[in-house]
Amino acid sequence: MTETRKPWHGVIVATSLPFNDDLTVDFGAYADGVAWLAERGLHGVAPNGSLGEYQTLTDEERDRVVETAVANAPEGFTVMPGVGAYGGVEARRHARFAKDAGCQAIMCLPPNSYRADDRAILEHFELVASAGLPVTAYNNPIDTKVDLRPELLAKLHAEGLIVGVKEFSGDVRRCYEISELAPGLDLVIGSDDTLLEVGLAGAKGWVAGYPQVFPESCLALYYASVAGDLATALPLYRQMHPVLRWDSKTEFVQAIKLGQEMIGRPGGVCRPPRQPLSPETEAVARAATQALIDAGVR
Repeated sequence: MTETRKPWHGVIVATSLPFNDDLTVDFGAYADGVAWLAERGLHGVAPNGSLGEYQTLTDEERDRVVETAVANAPEGFTVMPGVGAYGGVEARRHARFAKDAGCQAIMCLPPNSYRADDRAILEHFELVASAGLPVTAYNNPIDTKVDLRPELLAKLHAEGLIVGVKEFSGDVRRCYEISELAPGLDLVIGSDDTLLEVGLAGAKGWVAGYPQVFPESCLALYYASVAGDLATALPLYRQMHPVLRWDSKTEFVQAIKLGQEMIGRPGGVCRPPRQPLSPETEAVARAATQALIDAGVR
């Protein structure tokens, strides 16, 4: 990417969070992981997202995760933490901390446990945007039960509250409507298993899980997808899709952590309520990951 890359552009890794055996956060391993991703050419990290198990963390733990990411981010490497919370006051608190810690942008879900209407969503993003950092909205109607519809995203953008949207609905058709209604709103790929489709629709970035397992191949796939280079992208996408689709499954955190362990990186356990993979589910995820490793995907 060029030096003019905006902080939310490029491949921003939604980082998992390693825990010790007693389920305390292993901040040393996390620090090493951020540096490792930067060394491999990724463009940034998004800590405290769903992959980072943010809902199980205390405010103090979330703060230290952000500080750790910033401390291990080289010049030009984005730290765009998630500020997801039950309501706007809590989310604004995380946004203010991110700004004070030196982050370049934030990623924001709508209220995450309340089926908010449009008025509530507008207030939520007004509170978060008031912290003063660029906000990438995160549309995940599957988990939040709130759908940031294209017309609502256009309103949020028109009011200067968001600069981009991480689109995780799985409905690629809406990407074109978003671009029509809000041409200046940056589309960000939100689910690993729609990378090619959303990339072709004009995405400017990818908030991604699987670069933690296959960084080089994920970068190559992203560049080819947004460039419309189907000759390169499509074969690699087909090859990698058996693992990429885990990003849209309930056990995506466990599957990605398993993949990290399989390449010799810290993965480990999850905090409750996430349970270890069942033997049957683990066998499927392990086989898909091992097939790529054996094929030289890196």
